[in-house]
Amino acid sequence: MQNDARRAEILSTLAKNQKPISATTLAAAYHVSRQSIVGDIALLRASGADIIATSRGYLLAAASRQPLLKKTIACRHDAAAIREELYIAVDEGCTVADVSVEHPLYGELRGQLQLSTRHEVDAFLARSAECAAQPLSLLTSGIHLHTLLCPDEAAYRRVTEKLRAAGILLSE
Repeated sequence: MQNDARRAEILSTLAKNQKPISATTLAAAYHVSRQSIVGDIALLRASGADIIATSRGYLLAAASRQPLLKKTIACRHDAAAIREELYIAVDEGCTVADVSVEHPLYGELRGQLQLSTRHEVDAFLARSAECAAQPLSLLTSGIHLHTLLCPDEAAYRRVTEKLRAAGILLSE
C-alpha cells in the first residue's frame, strides 16, 4: 500500500471509531512500523486533519458524534484527589476532554485526556504510575482547567456541585 493510500485509510479508520486507536494497533493493521504510523499521523495533522493524540491512541476530534455541551472548569487539588475529580465528571456522563495549566514560560500547556468512564480513568492513572509521570497541575500548585463535554446543562451542574462539595472546584 502506498503512503498516501495508507494515510487515507488511517483517516477513514479514525473517522469510523469513537474510541482512541493506538499507533501499535494501526501499525499491525497496515503492516508497517509504529514509527511509520506516528509519521503518518504527523503528516495528516499538518495537512489539517483534526487528530487528537491521547495516552490511549489517536482519534478524530469530530469522533464524538453526539452534540455535547462544552464547558471549562477551574480546579485546585493535590495529586491524591485526581481520581476523585475525574470520577465525579465521568460518573455524571461527562467526558474530560483535556487538562491545561498556565505556565510562566511557555504559556498554556494542554494535555489531551478524552476520559469518559471509570475504566478509562483507572487506565490513565495506571499508565501515569507506570511512567512515573507527574500531573501538569504540579507546575501550578494544583491549579488547572479541564474542558468537559457534557450531555446537557444538568450534568454539568451536577459535576460542579459535587466538585465544589469535595473542595476541588476553584472558587472565587
